[in-house]
Amino acid sequence: MEKETNGGTNSPNGKDKLLNGKGPEESNNELELGGSQESVRLKREVTLLGGISVIVGSMIGSGIFISPVGVLKNVGSVGASLIVWLCCGLVATCGSLTYAELGTMIPKSGAEYPYLLEAFGPIPAFLFVWTSSIVLKPSAVGIIGLVFGEYLIRPFFPNCDEIPTLAIKLASACCICLVTFINCYSMKVAQGMQIVFTIAKIGALGVIIVAGAVALGLGYTDNMETAFSSEMKFSTIGTAFYQGLWAFDGWNQLNYITEELQNPYVNLPRAIMIGIPFVTGIYLLTNIAYCSALTMVELLGSRAVAVTFGIKMLGVMSWVIPLGVAISTFGGVNGYTITGPRIIYSAARNGHTPDILAMVNVKRITPVPAILFNSLIAILVTIPNDFDSLVNYFSFAMWLFHGSSAVALLYMRWKMPDRARPYKVPVFVPILVVIFATFLVFYPIVSNPAWEYFYAALFIVSGLIFYFPFIYYKVKVPCSAYVTRILQKILMVVPSAETSKIS
Repeated sequence: MEKETNGGTNSPNGKDKLLNGKGPEESNNELELGGSQESVRLKREVTLLGGISVIVGSMIGSGIFISPVGVLKNVGSVGASLIVWLCCGLVATCGSLTYAELGTMIPKSGAEYPYLLEAFGPIPAFLFVWTSSIVLKPSAVGIIGLVFGEYLIRPFFPNCDEIPTLAIKLASACCICLVTFINCYSMKVAQGMQIVFTIAKIGALGVIIVAGAVALGLGYTDNMETAFSSEMKFSTIGTAFYQGLWAFDGWNQLNYITEELQNPYVNLPRAIMIGIPFVTGIYLLTNIAYCSALTMVELLGSRAVAVTFGIKMLGVMSWVIPLGVAISTFGGVNGYTITGPRIIYSAARNGHTPDILAMVNVKRITPVPAILFNSLIAILVTIPNDFDSLVNYFSFAMWLFHGSSAVALLYMRWKMPDRARPYKVPVFVPILVVIFATFLVFYPIVSNPAWEYFYAALFIVSGLIFYFPFIYYKVKVPCSAYVTRILQKILMVVPSAETSKIS
């Protein structure tokens, strides 16, 4: 973000207008703070390399160290599981190319939020913000943080089958707090850290891939030779895709910070075309390594397949795997902390969330309130003990909105054919995304009904309880302006220059 100093006429009521949610047309978006009038706007600090690291670093988190077992259990054979992983990569590529057109046509941060807002209006956009900002993104930070805590603490309890839960949660909270501080301090520092940790986590997966190649060379080929001998389970293939796509989650992360990406019309599609095929290749090679070195009994009985692999193949160097997972998950937490708060920040600029969340620190020029909000929920949220159920919930809700965004692209192709599109994807790509999103939303419900799908749908719809009184009818919460002023002084924040008012 970059700071602007306005040299216009002072308005004695400007401060109150801004604090009461008024738009720039009424107050020129000025705020008197410390004797000067300032406004701030997003600054393009994210380079192409930084963009690639956001995509790759967000995608490679905890999933590839856990999800392979879930995919294998749900499809029944090694060969079928590898096909599912390849298809997941193709789906992520199609989805990201669809988002590349949306992101260059509507170059605003927040990904699905501005796309749904422009295509279908405020209600679908608000429901996305409600679901994503309150549950999905903070909970993703929370669960990746818990995986970080478990792998960081594990070496200190070598003879314990169960690691103390409190120790794991404390390590997770420390990780989230450290990442939060860095992101509040500087976007440039957060980007640099993301690049470093992305390189480190690729190195950790490289160790697994090399060890897998050694296993193949030593004759560990039983699973590869019988890859398609088992019958494929079609009844749970949708759940298998949920597990695989959890590891690919993050393919759309760069769209959340479009306004901070240098030359987005070129770098957004370029980063996508480099990052996602690269991750797909890494994932396929990693799964081949797992399936080569471990027997089916070892694979299906493993809680954390990477650790089981390390113990068997690396011997005294098996500690490299927990360290690699800790590095990977720390980078994943950082990636989600960079991008997740931009959703609620973007929504707050349009009046869909409290005014304070659209403000940025006048010294550090970072969206401190939105970052703190996202991280606070990530620490406080109750994470289910069942990893599979959590992934199913995430996937159901997110693919509902991914599909809606692809529909938004098709709708705007029809309604706005002459609109400038710096990057234009072939029309069959968003159509494939819509078809696959529909499959992911409905097929698991029909083939294997579970309560988490009902809870997810109920939570999404419950956002309307807040939308109509506070957004549509503009009911003011008592003392909200006073609380906003207090928080502004504590956090030293002012509204961004892009803040507007929904009419």
